[in-house]
Amino acid sequence: MTQPQKTIAVVNGTGRQAASLIRVASAVGYSVRAQIHSLKGVIAPELQQLPNVTLLQGPLLGNIALMDELFKGAQLAFINTTSQSGDEVAIGRDLADAAKRSGTIQHYIYSSMPDHSVHGPWPAVPQWAPKFTVENYIRQLGMPATFVYAGIYNNNFTSLPYPLFQMELLSDGSFEWRAPFDPEIPLPWLDVEHDVGPTLLQIFKDGTKKWNGHRIALTFETLSPLQVCAAFSRALDRPCQYVRVPKIEIKVNIPPGYREQLEALEELFGRCDAPYFPQPEFSQPAAGSPKGLGPAGGKGAGAGMMQGPGGVISLRVTDESRHLWQGWRDMEEYAREVFPVEEEANGLDWMV
Repeated sequence: MTQPQKTIAVVNGTGRQAASLIRVASAVGYSVRAQIHSLKGVIAPELQQLPNVTLLQGPLLGNIALMDELFKGAQLAFINTTSQSGDEVAIGRDLADAAKRSGTIQHYIYSSMPDHSVHGPWPAVPQWAPKFTVENYIRQLGMPATFVYAGIYNNNFTSLPYPLFQMELLSDGSFEWRAPFDPEIPLPWLDVEHDVGPTLLQIFKDGTKKWNGHRIALTFETLSPLQVCAAFSRALDRPCQYVRVPKIEIKVNIPPGYREQLEALEELFGRCDAPYFPQPEFSQPAAGSPKGLGPAGGKGAGAGMMQGPGGVISLRVTDESRHLWQGWRDMEEYAREVFPVEEEANGLDWMV
């Protein structure tokens, strides 16, 4: 007997995490109901053309009617809010209340982030800590929920002059990345557009019997800045160097509140050398992981070495996502196959 089609409720549908899920879910037969803020841009029209996808346009802050419509009859939900939408704590609580009120949500996946001030002598990051507050609220509601923590997007890199992840093209044809991260401390990475959707779908398929209350790092690789630049250099056949700087350079206009976010990152990673994910569970092996080497499957810069690159050491920060989705794209593959395409779409021609 054919199983009835399940509906996934999604917010911020044109964002990279949500859009990745919508594309994959639609392709394999789920119905998706997604809130979006605007029909402008290229993503919303693309999503409109996908089968079984319904878009609800409107703001989130205080919009209880839209939230009730979003969750009505839906069985699954993926929630990733942004600071641009307004007060993330208020929005996050209202969304959780609406999902619980619907009476139909069987699995609620919330995209969270850490509050570093809870775990050590570190500052709270303004656009991360509110998510942790909402996570705790969802736990208090007793909803069947899983909490995913996204690593750094490979897709953040651009040669355009945006803060923190500009891979600047120099006059000699080489690339240079300037940031406050320690050059040798590994950071968590993922190709958000390629890998988030399939991973979330597998979490939904496994269900709350396996993942209720669990934190999962959406991270497939741990690479230091030096290893990131080495991956770019191999992929593009151009020199690429990393330069550690104390201040994040701001060369363009940035959204309100983002300067404070960047200043907190300077303090957290530039002066404190804090871990990206401070929760102790992420530095432990995942259940069922092999001892010594994680399931890299030959992927990742340095795969096969005994430490560090490519997340080769068996740690939960990479292992759970790798078990959920074996088709993940590593940094070198991203730099070779995707970065030039994104650059060309941005009107750049260095790859010609």
